[in-house]
Amino acid sequence: MHFEQRANIKFCFKLGKTFTETFQMMKKVYGDQCLSRSNVHEWFKRFQEGREDLCDDQKSGRPKSVITQNNIEKVQEFIKNERKSSLRYMEMELNITTDSIHRTFIDKLGLRKVCSKFVPHKLTEEQTLLRI
Repeated sequence: MHFEQRANIKFCFKLGKTFTETFQMMKKVYGDQCLSRSNVHEWFKRFQEGREDLCDDQKSGRPKSVITQNNIEKVQEFIKNERKSSLRYMEMELNITTDSIHRTFIDKLGLRKVCSKFVPHKLTEEQTLLRI
């Protein structure tokens, strides 16, 4: 919805409409779903300054999650070489929190720890039959 509204702001700007006219038209079309006055003004100003694209700007700072593809590969490589490592040891070596390492094992790699070794979380059909 926001992308569509940004496109309409750009369209109004290209037509030579003022910010006030643009905002009034946006309110009329989108009603309660309309971007705020300050957001419409901000995008209108960006188009005045020569901006052409409608995408969000890149945000700086810390990522929302440290479970990135790079970290998954680090954990996977580490566990290949040292299958009996503790989560705390891995945290020190990889500089990734134990919680993130644990989530990576369960959610991304499908592993769990059994008898101090990381093994696949799901048993094969043969392993299941041997347990019965």
